[in-house]
Amino acid sequence: MPTPPRSPRSTAAPHRRPRPPAPRRARKPAPPARRPRWGMRAVTTLSVVVLASAGIGHAVMTSLDADITRVDPFKDMKNRPQAGHGMNILLVGTDGREKISKEERQKYRLGGAPCHCTDTIMIVHISEDRERASVVSLPRDSYAVTPGHVDRVSGKRHNGHPVKLNAAYAEGGPQLTVRTVESMTKVKIDHYLEVDFTSFMKTVDVVGGVPICTAEPLKDSHTGLNLPAGRHTLAGGQALQFVRARHVDGASDLGRMKRQQRFMAALVERLTSSGILLNPMKFRDVTRAVLGSVRADKGFGTDEMLDLGRAMRNFSPSSSEFTTVPIGRMGFAVKGVGSTLKWDAEKSERLFHALRQDQPLSVHRSRGAARIVPVAPQQIRVQVENGTRTAGLGRRVDAALASTGFRTTKAPVNSAARDVRRTVVAHDPRWDRSAKSLAAALPGSELRAVKGLGPTLKVIAGADFERVRKVRAEDPGQGEFGVVRGDEVACS
Repeated sequence: MPTPPRSPRSTAAPHRRPRPPAPRRARKPAPPARRPRWGMRAVTTLSVVVLASAGIGHAVMTSLDADITRVDPFKDMKNRPQAGHGMNILLVGTDGREKISKEERQKYRLGGAPCHCTDTIMIVHISEDRERASVVSLPRDSYAVTPGHVDRVSGKRHNGHPVKLNAAYAEGGPQLTVRTVESMTKVKIDHYLEVDFTSFMKTVDVVGGVPICTAEPLKDSHTGLNLPAGRHTLAGGQALQFVRARHVDGASDLGRMKRQQRFMAALVERLTSSGILLNPMKFRDVTRAVLGSVRADKGFGTDEMLDLGRAMRNFSPSSSEFTTVPIGRMGFAVKGVGSTLKWDAEKSERLFHALRQDQPLSVHRSRGAARIVPVAPQQIRVQVENGTRTAGLGRRVDAALASTGFRTTKAPVNSAARDVRRTVVAHDPRWDRSAKSLAAALPGSELRAVKGLGPTLKVIAGADFERVRKVRAEDPGQGEFGVVRGDEVACS
């Protein structure tokens, strides 16, 4: 059984505070050996950690522990990476659509044959001071080389060989998955959590839905997702379509992982800001939904969840950060395996070094309440004109736009018309997305298409001008790892 991570500076056993004995209760019969699972249930497992922050008593958490199905992903493992600071949790979800009812498969477009492999793989690093959570998504099509192992289906001994990362589960289950991830990242995995599809939908429903904001329509014929631009509160079924969608744009699985990260941030925001964690009845309902089909290693039990929960009572989206392992080569062809994603060796090593050293992946940047727009202000060039007789208005508007990130010419001029009452955003129709982003920063402004205007947008400041509102792009990835914080991807 794995032990909690310890500082390499000390080998002394950690001091643990005495706790009152857990109330005795009858243990429930063991659940069925095989249960439906699907990848994005990693989201609900993270919510288990957050739910513990309610500070509910030991008895409740003990009953929670009793509902978890146990696996042993660390059995007989040797030559593992050195433990660092903090806690590393490997979250996986497996493809188990054959266990889902026919009606649900049809409703949520879950057709096709199951692959019996991991559909989602994430490393969640909880900092040693319990003030930060870093989530790193590992693409399922990542090029990987398995360690030597015994095939769990055929019983044959295999030498290490190339695979897509998600195939490690099919060949060797949780143990080979952990061994392969540790071999690739040199990050020691302290706990293993595996969850399923039904608990995901039930959890979303029991919290009253999860708010998601999108600057552009999202439509995927494969999952049935069809969301207009705007703010939506997704119920369980829609949420499942949202996190499964791979055909919204050309980003495929990488785009899907970003949407999964956005959903995780929104779920954490919902749980921590709605009072659900302080309502014993709601807390009970949510834990039952979450734990419907969680599998975990034997070391992740009541005491670990309570310790983590006490430390994370103030957990919020702003203390979480999300990224995907840097990709160096798309479509890396491997004989007998197919097209894979090959990690950028140098950037990936720096990323995982930061996890091993318990360092944040990004520098916190306070953004305030900013509206999500389809195009980042830094990509939009603007010429400002003063459409009134108010002296200095053009300079004031230019400076306000520049301070919000727009690339102004810094040379405002007077407009031919000096009696403009409503501020105008004039734009070439080919740059309509940029125009919408600029108009969002100018409340009450009028969009006006002008053919042939070119890539520089024009703002004609009117008498109604009051202020420039902060806006930000939907995907505000920062730094070399493209990290986003929870408060940057959740709805403003």
